[in-house]
Amino acid sequence: MRNDNPKKDFTFFLLYIFSFLLLWEWLRPLKELTDTGHLSVFLGFVFISLMMSYFNMPILPSAIIKIIIILYSVHFMYYEGTFFSLEWFGQLFNEVLANSGIIMNAEWTEISNAFRTLLFFTLLWLMAYLIQYWLINRKQIFVFFFMTLVYITVLDTFTPYEADLAIVRTVIAGFAVMGMLAYYRIADKEAVNKNLKSAKRWMVPLVAMIILSVGVGYAAPKADPIWPDPVPFITSYNEDSGEGSGGVKKVGYGTDDSALGGAFIGDDRVVFTAEADGRHYWRIETKDVYTGKGWVADKGTAVPVEFSPEQAIPMQPFEEQVKTEQRKSRVTPKIGYPHIVYPLGVTQVEASAGKSVLQFSLDPSTEKIMSMADGQAGSIGPYSLTFNHPVYSVEKLKAAGPEELAAEFAFVSKYTQVPEELPERVVELAEEITKDKETWLEKAQAIEKYFRSNEFVYDQTNVAVPDDDQDYVDQFLFETQRGYCDNFSTSMVVMMRSVGIPARWVKGYTEGEYIDTLGNGRRLYEVTNNNAHSWVEGYFPGVGWVPFEPTQGFSNNVQFEYDNNNDSQNQTGQEEEEDTTPADPVKPELPEEQASVDQPKVSFSEGLKTAGAFLKDNLQKIFLTLLVVAVFTAILYRLRGKWLPIVYILLYKYKKQNKYLEKAYIVLLKELGRYGLKREKGQTLRDYANYVDSFFSTNEMRWLTEKYEEYLYRGNMDEDMWQDAKKYWEFMIRKVSA
Repeated sequence: MRNDNPKKDFTFFLLYIFSFLLLWEWLRPLKELTDTGHLSVFLGFVFISLMMSYFNMPILPSAIIKIIIILYSVHFMYYEGTFFSLEWFGQLFNEVLANSGIIMNAEWTEISNAFRTLLFFTLLWLMAYLIQYWLINRKQIFVFFFMTLVYITVLDTFTPYEADLAIVRTVIAGFAVMGMLAYYRIADKEAVNKNLKSAKRWMVPLVAMIILSVGVGYAAPKADPIWPDPVPFITSYNEDSGEGSGGVKKVGYGTDDSALGGAFIGDDRVVFTAEADGRHYWRIETKDVYTGKGWVADKGTAVPVEFSPEQAIPMQPFEEQVKTEQRKSRVTPKIGYPHIVYPLGVTQVEASAGKSVLQFSLDPSTEKIMSMADGQAGSIGPYSLTFNHPVYSVEKLKAAGPEELAAEFAFVSKYTQVPEELPERVVELAEEITKDKETWLEKAQAIEKYFRSNEFVYDQTNVAVPDDDQDYVDQFLFETQRGYCDNFSTSMVVMMRSVGIPARWVKGYTEGEYIDTLGNGRRLYEVTNNNAHSWVEGYFPGVGWVPFEPTQGFSNNVQFEYDNNNDSQNQTGQEEEEDTTPADPVKPELPEEQASVDQPKVSFSEGLKTAGAFLKDNLQKIFLTLLVVAVFTAILYRLRGKWLPIVYILLYKYKKQNKYLEKAYIVLLKELGRYGLKREKGQTLRDYANYVDSFFSTNEMRWLTEKYEEYLYRGNMDEDMWQDAKKYWEFMIRKVSA
């Protein structure tokens, strides 16, 4: 009998594509409104799930593939080591058990990020199944389309998310899906042949209707709102009721860091764009006095130093013997800040102020550089930076120690300052982490690595504010273990100081988002308020200031050099290449985590970390490759009835032994069943052969069946049995591939 499943033509494929676009609109706001990352992974999972449904992949293989994708994604996001390591499976299992208890107790805010990710994947799996159910079984998707519109409009009203284009995209995708489903419902009801000709008669008016309605709706004049915006009313109500909104700040650069803590909301306003030779952090200032609540700058007797654009900047963050590479960057400000942003090791700023006399002022205590036009601080236009990118010698860093700073009492006292009321357990924790380490470098890296553990969670919203009698670092280390860059960086500075290593707190911006590679070979980056960041710099005698990055999910671009007798091996905190960056002549740098080795040769564990960093930096490329492979595999699986018989023909063509007659005949039965000519229960082979021959108007299947039964019951008496039967077998198997 023939297969009664409906043929899935190009129109049916478009149904899945537009349904995927509708589901995409549910995920788009997450990047702006939450701290959800790796959205491309979630989108890819949904797309693969829908494609498996489109190609009718069996439930069990489909479920296995989805589970593997989910586990691999969770491992990549939250765990170290290799994917096939049993250790991380045990950690994940324990985390699932622990979070199950948390859910039972309704402590929703305590759910870990890894478990949240598992739940989110489960939700997406369910949504993909529901879309398949609505498309195949119900052939109605209006409810989902309506819910999508409501979801988008609510977010547009009550959140910073701008949904103008989202509404247009949703209307186009929704109308397209509903129109195509209406075509399939009518065709099934009226028994109309669903071919390309009938589809065109329906789809052409549908496309014209969508274009006309969207075009008119977009171009027509819009009436002013009838009702007032409810957001200001709700906000004012909160303020009147004493709740206030002061606990939630907007991300970006600010000058007051005396009271850290509390949540903040994202802000994607562009601060500046930059043309750079490679990736690096952008510094603004440093602060050296920790108060127990935040940071303040010790001005002391320092006097600002003025210099002109033609002069070298009077600032030397590292010693002259440190190996450097001269690089250049060009900054185009988009917000009129009076300060400039610059990389570590900056030597010169080139800018023009038109007819005004342009000067710069450097505050030696904070290393903040202000632009001064005609003696007044003000905003500055585009400017170019020349800087020396350091390559730190690991051997020199290991040799640096307290004995070289014995005479610099004032310097050491300034950069090892901690409050007298700092809880003792903070110092004890720092000493415990570094007790087996001999050098300052090893101690600093041990503290940095401590914050990479799974116990600490990067979070921008559920962040505590210390009480009046509570220390900011102590609260983060021992109570919440949840926060953002300020929590991580401040805690590392205090812990380094607690074991005698001079350190300071640095604030500025990360490298930003890669946009394009320019004709001059430089890369264009866009830096927004969301890229505001803080990190750590430790001082090593004979070397200078060295950056460290303790914050979960961030990686600095510090470059280390291991001094070998015959060769040198460079290692960095993060590769210079972006995921979508074309090949660059600059030699790419390797992950910072490798700098924590004690021997010149890279250990096996460091090799695993290198692989993990590579996967992280190339996630989009890897995921795109896997997506292409998955789609290609699904297409091959769907079209296996076309190419699999040809493979079988090549496989058995040159086999001469009679034993292959039995195997080839069983293969033919399977291919006939896949073609739609299934053998019913209790049906004899001869009856089935008659049915097949009557369908194809042939006699070959009956003759082949006779040979097969003869081989089964008489054995290998005829030496040329398979040779005689082979041409009939090939004829029949070509029939099922036609």
